[in-house]
Amino acid sequence: MNRHTHSGASLIEVLVAILILSFGMLSLGAMLSFSVQLPKLSGYRATAANLASSHIERIRANTVGFANNLYSVPISYVGTFNDDIALVECAYPNCNAASLATMDNTYTQKAVRNELPAGGMLLTCDTDTTTPCSPTSYGNLWIMWREPSTYAALNPTSSDNCPPGINFTPQPRCLYVRFKL
Repeated sequence: MNRHTHSGASLIEVLVAILILSFGMLSLGAMLSFSVQLPKLSGYRATAANLASSHIERIRANTVGFANNLYSVPISYVGTFNDDIALVECAYPNCNAASLATMDNTYTQKAVRNELPAGGMLLTCDTDTTTPCSPTSYGNLWIMWREPSTYAALNPTSSDNCPPGINFTPQPRCLYVRFKL
């Protein structure tokens, strides 16, 4: 009787083929993961752009407040998700440029905190040598938020335009808008 002995070479070939296929499936899984994350990231950026546009339009409606540097807002980004911003109302006849600017700032800060994860903002006015702020000055508005921890693979430090002196861990995402009234 003739018996054929198998040396096991075909089994090794099958195992190598499965290994190569598993690396291919792993890379497809990573690509799918990033393709699911990116629409959410762009949604945050679109929300930040809408909030910035809304706040700039509020400033344009109160040019006296901007000229008196009433819209300059210290940084409200703290990197946490708490909502501790109290709204300030401005009602006729007690509404003036200062109270309107305060109301606009608190409403925008509250909207940024509610619509973006750990959202915050910073608004400054470029000054010249004669006045602290004027109707012809440029304004600088930063909207900042924190990406969820699942997006940690996307490093924001190389792609964002955050204001100088931002030292938070994790580094926030920033949208910068320069405007003139």
